[in-house]
Amino acid sequence: MHAIGTLFRVDRKDRRRMGSTKRFLFPVLLTFVSTLLFAQPRQDGDSQPPLTRMLFVFDASNSMNAFWGNKTRLEVAKDLMLRSLDELEGKPDLELALRVYGNRSPISGGKQDCDDTTLEVPFSANSAPAMRTLMKGLRAVGTTPIARSLERSADDFPAATTPAGSQPKRGERAIRNVIILITDGIEACDEDPCAVSRALQSKGITLKPFVIGVGLEEAEKYTLRCIGNFFDADTPELFEHVLKIVLSQALNTTTAQIDLLTDEGKPLETDVPVTLYDQRTGQIRYHIVHTLNDRGQPDTLMLDPVLTYRVVAHTLPPSESGEVRLKPGQHNTITLPAGRGTLRFKVGSGPADAHVIQTIVRRKGDMSTLHVQELGAEQLYRTGLYDLEVLTLPRLAIPDVRIEQGKVTEIAVPRPGVLNVLAATPGHGAIFVKRDDHLEWVADLDATVTRMQLRLLPGKYQVTYRSRNAKRTELSLTKEILIESGRSATLSF
Repeated sequence: MHAIGTLFRVDRKDRRRMGSTKRFLFPVLLTFVSTLLFAQPRQDGDSQPPLTRMLFVFDASNSMNAFWGNKTRLEVAKDLMLRSLDELEGKPDLELALRVYGNRSPISGGKQDCDDTTLEVPFSANSAPAMRTLMKGLRAVGTTPIARSLERSADDFPAATTPAGSQPKRGERAIRNVIILITDGIEACDEDPCAVSRALQSKGITLKPFVIGVGLEEAEKYTLRCIGNFFDADTPELFEHVLKIVLSQALNTTTAQIDLLTDEGKPLETDVPVTLYDQRTGQIRYHIVHTLNDRGQPDTLMLDPVLTYRVVAHTLPPSESGEVRLKPGQHNTITLPAGRGTLRFKVGSGPADAHVIQTIVRRKGDMSTLHVQELGAEQLYRTGLYDLEVLTLPRLAIPDVRIEQGKVTEIAVPRPGVLNVLAATPGHGAIFVKRDDHLEWVADLDATVTRMQLRLLPGKYQVTYRSRNAKRTELSLTKEILIESGRSATLSF
């Protein structure tokens, strides 16, 4: 991750000037970074819940000495951290760690140390006492390298055995990585926390910040919004409230079911692949095949409550629900309309034919191809009207086909016949179908061969031919022929 840091650094020739000009802002930024490494249906007998690793990244920069109410911001933040540790200590399936920046290198003579960020207490199941001891003696003396601290925090987590977004193998344990960043200021080292956010997202870590600010200019709020959600506040009490929300989301098990609704509003559609995307980044977070449990109800999933989701059920066409927010620690229901019926193609009677005929399926009023379905096959589609184009010769248009909930719509397509065209010499020409007194072009003759075979729908056809060697128009020949379903016919020239 350190090698990535060069991507985030912008012009740093004036870095030192930042020490003397750093604005004493009142924001408190809580950045919650959470990755649930798999979407796991809840099953009876699951013996290993996910392991949560929670990294606090704490601001001990000089500006934390400014007063907020009747205490300094450092005192308020330390008190809340110590109270949080009392609640977190001893919780099962939880490991804590602490990174601090701005606590080792005082700002002096306009100079600042942008590398002043240290993992003070590494992850362990019993790290709370060491964190408590360090917090009690913590002093705020340095600068605010937010981007660099976030960048390096990615390496503070032990390497996962299961890649982000994948299903753990049997015997492996799922891991949730959480970062909570507490700071009172904006980036002071000419680096870009937003770029760090994007890079972490590319590695499967999603920043979900909560920003609390007092008296900020709109432009200053924008610099924080680029990495997450912004909240205005003017009391330490609201800071405490938001911190409790973040810890609740980090620790609580949140379950959800996805109801794929029939046209009657019943959650009975199933066996559909479903993808849950991070609404903010577009990244895939979970990819599952929907199922009903033994009681006929949508199965229960364990989901990360921090993210806002865009949920896509991959029906034909797909059903989508955006801006899905989960309530932490509760059972949530996500609903999508997904009523479906079956489209089945039936080929007319006649001898078996190995030739495959395909049909283009389009949603009514939409010329884009939704699906290509073979004759003889069946496929589930969302309920509604469809236009079909059967790729026979000539093409067969079947408009306004209605797909109804839970029903089979059967379309019968005549079995083609075979036309053999034999010529003494190769020649130019074409095949036309006769529709009353109108001729409709079907296909050109191949002027390089003397034998052609075409599969045609039953009907009356006319073939016009002129030898390639004949240089006079009146030497053109025209013949008519009847094509019957499943039978062969031959024309000779």
